[in-house]
Amino acid sequence: MSLNSAAAAPLKLFDSHCHLNLPELATAQSWHWQQAQDAGVAALVIPAVEQAAWHNLLKLYSEQPGWHIALGIHPWWAVKHSLADVNTLAVLMEQHADSVCAIGEIGLDFALPENTFTMQKRLFAAQLAVAKCHTKPVILHHRKSQPQLLAELKRQQFSEGGILHAFSGSQQQAEAFLDQGFKLGIGGTITFERAQKTCNTVKKLPLSSFVLETDAPSMPLAGEQGKINTPAHLAKVFEAFCRLRSENPEQLAEALWQNTEQVLRLG
Repeated sequence: MSLNSAAAAPLKLFDSHCHLNLPELATAQSWHWQQAQDAGVAALVIPAVEQAAWHNLLKLYSEQPGWHIALGIHPWWAVKHSLADVNTLAVLMEQHADSVCAIGEIGLDFALPENTFTMQKRLFAAQLAVAKCHTKPVILHHRKSQPQLLAELKRQQFSEGGILHAFSGSQQQAEAFLDQGFKLGIGGTITFERAQKTCNTVKKLPLSSFVLETDAPSMPLAGEQGKINTPAHLAKVFEAFCRLRSENPEQLAEALWQNTEQVLRLG
């Protein structure tokens, strides 16, 4: 099933997670955005990974229709930050809440060295509290940390929902986050033959469970390993998603767009 099958009515796709501001893409940012638009991508979310990116993202948001931003500290950058940076985030949210669709990319990554865990946990808890204070959804990074993420969401009685970025796993794991008001971010993982568990989950869960993403410049598709991923590749993610579902491409594209707008409150 291909996007071309709907050539009479071009489909509109939403990349819910694209780091268009990172160096691999920023040097040709306008070109990558044009390529993405040519492939059917009409909007995207750029999540921050560190405090140094926040002001630039706010500027990008003001300049480019179709771009949305999230502000946060990614666990990979945790050791470069302190709780004082979360205080800065809280101040920025007071000033620019209408410009920010979510707090992210935040989360926990327990595949990193153990000596980072304490700061990761502190930053995640503090940023989740900022999101709760400003009634914003969150974009969650996870590796070997789903139980701990769920525990903190429940401890803070966090009810704003968000997106579980780069979901890969079982239906049971998915439903634990869906029950907390989250959507599942589906990207290039489903283009790999080895991802049968994730693909089976995509087949079984309601269409309302999902949003699409590229995670560009990371998370390349099957056959593209070693290359820089781009937001234009969302079209290929969508084609893979279509192959797993019974609905037609038009229905899928419309529902995925609405899911993204709904969870990020962009309507």
